[in-house]
Amino acid sequence: MSVGMFGKGRRKLTLFYSCIMCVFLIILIFVVHKTMEWAISSEQARELIDTAANISEAQTYFNQHPEILFDDNNIYKNSNDRLFFYIFDSNGRLVNFSRASFRIEPFILDTISTWDLAEGEVAVYGKPDEKGRTTKVMMTSCRVSHEGVLPQTVYVGRDVTAMYNGMQKATYALIFLGLLALVISTAVGHVMSGKAIVPLKEAYEKQRQFAADASHELRTPLAVVLASAELLENDPSIQSPFLKQVIGDVRDEVKKMTKLVSDLLIVARSDNQALKLKFSKFDLAALLQQTIRVMQPLAEKKQIEIVSEGEMNPVEIQGDEQKIKQLVLILVDNAVKYTPEKGKITLSMMPGERGLVRFSVQDTGIGISEEDQEKIFDRFYRVDKARSREMGGNGLGLAIAQEIVNLHKGSIRVESKQGQGAEFIVELRMKLRSKLMLDPLGEED
Repeated sequence: MSVGMFGKGRRKLTLFYSCIMCVFLIILIFVVHKTMEWAISSEQARELIDTAANISEAQTYFNQHPEILFDDNNIYKNSNDRLFFYIFDSNGRLVNFSRASFRIEPFILDTISTWDLAEGEVAVYGKPDEKGRTTKVMMTSCRVSHEGVLPQTVYVGRDVTAMYNGMQKATYALIFLGLLALVISTAVGHVMSGKAIVPLKEAYEKQRQFAADASHELRTPLAVVLASAELLENDPSIQSPFLKQVIGDVRDEVKKMTKLVSDLLIVARSDNQALKLKFSKFDLAALLQQTIRVMQPLAEKKQIEIVSEGEMNPVEIQGDEQKIKQLVLILVDNAVKYTPEKGKITLSMMPGERGLVRFSVQDTGIGISEEDQEKIFDRFYRVDKARSREMGGNGLGLAIAQEIVNLHKGSIRVESKQGQGAEFIVELRMKLRSKLMLDPLGEED
């Protein structure tokens, strides 16, 4: 139990640390990608706007001096086959151009024909080809001074596919490095969480060992005190009603303490994995019926009815009969404690999935809130602490019940609503492939 508890805690810490690192890396990669895209795109856009302005000025000069030959190589710097421009007048006539690649020129002309951006505004357009690859083009426009001629507009663009492909590859590289960093940080977090849990584990082991030793050592003196109280209670020389009441109170309190010590010993041994099962074949239906008969006198004191529901056909399962009996007694005893007078407790057995058997203990008691349902199987947790003390509860019963179910590779859950009773449903395997083991709780101490 302790190994599993600390292992689970370590996994939770590692998962929590990994989630934090994952969120941090996602944000970091996103910010780096956007920053890189902004830096490159803004520089390309600025260069494109400057080029459009230069071409516009050159075209204005050419319109004023038509006798001069137009040489586009002298209009803008860094000319290459990825940079292109087209100049149209207001009638849609192509006045001048430096052609784009023949692969994308139809797409460029279609984009210009539907142009709706303001002057100086930059946009990126994409065109997928038959192989699924997308060509990206960054474009802007600039008006040409039209003194004495029809209004003209320069459309300037650049093929920025290589730039975006480079950013995509850089992003993939960042993602790969982020995953590598996440794996490394997870491994480091697992190691560090293990080191952080070591002091807690040592303190827990000392506490567990103390509980086991104290419980073991207290059993003998408590048995002596209980025997002495019972002896005094039966002593005919004691006639005082007050003394008889005191002796009775001592006996009752010693019984409660004995039960608490016994429960603590079971819990301590389960933590130390010393709680073993003694397997045998037995009839679960007969065990449930026997529990009803045993608990009936206790229930009758509160006028509570304990009944079985449905067919209690013989069902043979393999497990520790005494532990299963203890499990059922814990559930029924718990139901009796929290069911008001003239209530009803129902034990039922139903078929489960293949190889499984299911039984339930349902009461008409005070019910359990959704918040408490998540904690009722925790040790020392009591829904109503004041009433639990009055009823002799110590908050260990359901924790022991769950431990017994876990040892049998089964499951236990509760279904309840506040004020409408509760139903504890247990599911057990009919056969367990395990070696027969001695139960240390059955040994003499």
